[in-house]
Amino acid sequence: MSIRLVLVDNNTLFRLGLAALISAHDEFQIVAHASSGREAMQSSLNCDPHVVLMDIALVDASGLEILQQIKRRQPDVKVMILTSFKTEDYVRESLRAGADGYVLKDASLDELLMAIRSVAKGKNYLSPDVSAHVVQSFLYPAGNGAKSSRLDALTRRERSILQLIAEGRTNRTAAEFLSLSPKTVEKHRATLMQKLGLRNAAELTLMAVELGLIERPFAISRLMNNPSGESQIA
Repeated sequence: MSIRLVLVDNNTLFRLGLAALISAHDEFQIVAHASSGREAMQSSLNCDPHVVLMDIALVDASGLEILQQIKRRQPDVKVMILTSFKTEDYVRESLRAGADGYVLKDASLDELLMAIRSVAKGKNYLSPDVSAHVVQSFLYPAGNGAKSSRLDALTRRERSILQLIAEGRTNRTAAEFLSLSPKTVEKHRATLMQKLGLRNAAELTLMAVELGLIERPFAISRLMNNPSGESQIA
């Protein structure tokens, strides 16, 4: 089954060129193009894509505003930011808005395709070029003592669930691993996210990385799994 994509970028030449490169791979299908926020929203609603690949800067709206609208109306649609902006504010606000991935435009095609595959499968992805200090600042604005205090706030069971979810397990498979019910895992997950002040999948995975509960292949590069996502591409 092909991964259906909507491409959103106000640069027509870049968008068409990217579409040609991606379409050369049979596993991907470009179902719509858009240059504006309104077109992006309409394309997503009409085409039911697996992934919307979108820049932050659009001609009529902020890509982050459109991201939030898509997530509200189509929670199963994955949205990945593809942009030239690499500053802390843009990365942080994108993750908080619900972005499933953040890739820079100077990434290689291989990296971009890998990121799309990951996001389509319900995982989160951050470009390796998003520096460690951006993520560190995002997670620990209070200072160096925040790490140990946050981990100490969790029970042993909550730490286990945090690790399993961040590694890519769904509520159901984490429950099977721990011999618990999915409802119990869901309850623990909600509690630990509240304790840690987390809002979404990306923040949970970043926290697990920085607490040392899961490994980071490229210092801070690739995020593992969406803790709230049960959906997978068939």
